[in-house]
Amino acid sequence: MSVEFCGLELAHPVLNGSGTFDLIAAARVFGEEVREYFPFSAYVSKTITLQPRTGNPPPRLWEAPAGLVNSIGLPNKGLDGYMAEDLPLLSGLRTTASDGAPAAVPVITNVMGASAEELTHLVQACDARPEIAAIELNVSCPNVRTGLDIGSDPAQLEAVVRAVRPATRKPLIVKLTPNTADVALCAQGAERGGADAVSLINTLRAMALSPGRPGEHWLGGGTGGLSGPAIRAIALAQVAAVAARVTIPVIGMGGVQTAAHARELLDVGATLIAVGTESFRDPAAGTRIASGLQALSAA
Repeated sequence: MSVEFCGLELAHPVLNGSGTFDLIAAARVFGEEVREYFPFSAYVSKTITLQPRTGNPPPRLWEAPAGLVNSIGLPNKGLDGYMAEDLPLLSGLRTTASDGAPAAVPVITNVMGASAEELTHLVQACDARPEIAAIELNVSCPNVRTGLDIGSDPAQLEAVVRAVRPATRKPLIVKLTPNTADVALCAQGAERGGADAVSLINTLRAMALSPGRPGEHWLGGGTGGLSGPAIRAIALAQVAAVAARVTIPVIGMGGVQTAAHARELLDVGATLIAVGTESFRDPAAGTRIASGLQALSAA
């Protein structure tokens, strides 16, 4: 069930969502075998910023009915730390194709900046590294000039993508925010700006209150993002709306737990599927869902 995506040949259509599968930690827990039998057909890194970030103070997680609210805060080593320390450990991954043959797993690096200038710097650095096959822009960051999320305004998003586009010839994926009035309009803006693909949905803005402490925030960051099965129906609607309005590939995600859930996203127009929260419950979810999709296609 191989698939071609923006010039990349992938063993199957199942990726990880950015920030939901820590390969370096997984290798420490499960051993180096995880590099040879990787659950996903491409590896999407956690979000990388120009400067290191420690993330939000704890508590960072809240278990909601049918979902998870996280307020991690995008901790990372910064661009220089990622390039020097993490990227070498993310290269050379292998997965298993449907015919049982080993297949290479390309690296997609997710980056975030508060301006077109920051994003351009990040994208140029990624473009220079042959280990990176594609770049994903996280546009859920507030613009330093307007204070608005870059990805929530179609015109602003188009302008930012257009400014960044000349910095790389590699596939440029824009990860859309669901926290906007018209996500399909934003997707069209990204396409007009030069995006090669879009991915959605990111987490939905959410809050949790401390038990027994009325009105007091539980999460150290105040608010967070809801993911998991609770958002699957929203993801399905937004992926369908976007796929109907753009001509570029769509990566669909949001609450995928089974091959049937993945199949639904493919059926409404997604080219690839990303698995996020389910990997916390089942680290091999990517392999399980890809195998299930193969069985559904053969039925």
